[in-house]
Amino acid sequence: MPKPRRLSQALAVAAIVFFTCLQFLPASHVRDPSDPSRSWRPLDPHRTVTSRSGEPSEEGSNVIVQSDSGKQGVHLVAWIDCLDLRVLAVLANSTISKSRSPGNIHFHFFIPEGEDEKLSYYKLKVVFPHSNLKILGQKEVKDHLKLALSKDEVTGPFLHEIAPFIIPSVHPSLSRFIYISPYTIVKGNIEELFGVDMGEFAVALVEDNSKRLGDHINFDVLNAVQRTAAKPWISRKPYDGNALVPDTSVLLIDANKLERDIPEAILWWNKVLETGRESNPSNLSIALAIYGKYHKLPSTWKVSSPPLTTGEETNLVRFDGPKKALFGSSTFLQSQISSWAPEKVTHRINDLGFYISYHDG
Repeated sequence: MPKPRRLSQALAVAAIVFFTCLQFLPASHVRDPSDPSRSWRPLDPHRTVTSRSGEPSEEGSNVIVQSDSGKQGVHLVAWIDCLDLRVLAVLANSTISKSRSPGNIHFHFFIPEGEDEKLSYYKLKVVFPHSNLKILGQKEVKDHLKLALSKDEVTGPFLHEIAPFIIPSVHPSLSRFIYISPYTIVKGNIEELFGVDMGEFAVALVEDNSKRLGDHINFDVLNAVQRTAAKPWISRKPYDGNALVPDTSVLLIDANKLERDIPEAILWWNKVLETGRESNPSNLSIALAIYGKYHKLPSTWKVSSPPLTTGEETNLVRFDGPKKALFGSSTFLQSQISSWAPEKVTHRINDLGFYISYHDG
């Protein structure tokens, strides 16, 4: 056989190198999973990606740019510190599967800085093409908090606990929402929680019957602070050492009634109590900041840890699969997903292979 010419070989190598380099360029066009024509559309880097099922935009796509203001429905907010789309998929699918009106559920997922918001959106949209999704960065919320704290104090587990009280200031359109831990499987109807009458209160939550204020706080110090510190958020009534500590895994927030100084109060109590240490859980500062200012939810809305006891009634179950998977194989995560998700959804969630798959050995 005749040998190929060197020029042809050089051109072939150059073409391979050229097309390989193209793979490293940022995406310029996308396909909307809910578009039947699957046509390519230019990706505008200056818009926020949201979705609304059943109402196509001017371009014929369900991907639109709009404010949440005036939007009817149930708004579910989750803040994830270590991004894994399968965790968010577990939360979204379990919520939708138990909902009477899935089209009324609106998800607002806050993901860490540096993560690709649009890419995360489209990966989730492939799994839930008819869902209402919004992927938001955490930077704006963190920047708002940095006005009161130094940069090194903003990080850590405390941030996701104070975030629900800051989010309404950064995103005023979220006037009423459920703030929930992303590591949650929803087994009840989330609309029932969203529709709870909170009366005069801006916050509704479940109390942790295993933790009491007196077990974690030095009441001699607390009483001294109450006598001497002139702060509007300090209770005029004596603090009760037998009062239960709030569980911040799920909160119902009415931003229209929310006192604007709650974030400042939380940060102030955080410094006074030196929370964040094992002996002083960070939610103690939240407990004192909203002491006597919240509506108590039924215990069925407490996020329960598996395994559940026989006859135990709960609407929310803690999903600890990803935490175990981060330190080993993701087999446990896949088995947890398979235990509740429909087969098609299970395959789609398992196909969201990023982050945890990097830790498989």
